[in-house]
Amino acid sequence: MSVEVTWWGHATVTVEDSGVRVLTDPLFVRRLAHLRRRRGALPPPQAADADLVLVSHLHADHLHPASLARLAPGTRLVVPRGAMAAVPGLRRVVVARALRVTELAPGGRISAGPVTVRAVHAAHDGRRLPYGPHRVPALGYVVEGCARTYFAGDTGLFDAMADEVGPCDVALLPVGGWGPFLGHGHLNARRAAQAAARLAPGSAVPVHYGTYWPIGMDAVRPHEFHAPGQEFARQAALLAPKVTVYRPVHGESVRPVVAR
Repeated sequence: MSVEVTWWGHATVTVEDSGVRVLTDPLFVRRLAHLRRRRGALPPPQAADADLVLVSHLHADHLHPASLARLAPGTRLVVPRGAMAAVPGLRRVVVARALRVTELAPGGRISAGPVTVRAVHAAHDGRRLPYGPHRVPALGYVVEGCARTYFAGDTGLFDAMADEVGPCDVALLPVGGWGPFLGHGHLNARRAAQAAARLAPGSAVPVHYGTYWPIGMDAVRPHEFHAPGQEFARQAALLAPKVTVYRPVHGESVRPVVAR
């Protein structure tokens, strides 16, 4: 049994399991507001090829209507419950591309062929900042086919994380951000390693780092931008030594070992 994970940058990942392509938080632009892509070529057109697209929360670097507009007409799109009412730009893209939308809350499920996706809680402010209803949740997702793959979206550590996620083979964990201060509701490299210790997956892949950085901050504490993936691997070796860490470069695919 195998699953293939391709990291396109930031929180954009393709998980291919049992012949089903699941795409997370697509972001296919060189610049987003004050952020500019600093590493990795823009994802190629085939990155938008997906059977199921998962959006974790409403922040603009995770729910990006112009990137969703690259999806093929009729693609199944999963968003947090309330997203359609909260984001007019999402509604316009859904209509223009005839996307099939499912809104989920924690505990909700959807299937695509032999793959089932379950939404789980994320400890993160999932609103469309700087405004938006608090009632729209931030989500993580567990993709289950021949493997169980947990995509955390954006989240902080929370007590029920391991119970909510359940057994998993691969964990895609955010380890950084797009600035030197992450704050509440995020994982840095050490907290992500603590999450890996709690979840005890066979493998972990660090994401959400080393892609976008604020314009004008290229020379300001550059280690905060480049280092989180390597630091996560170091911390995981200390806190979760049984977890195999794969650290792909932008656009690279890895096949984590699935032992079940």
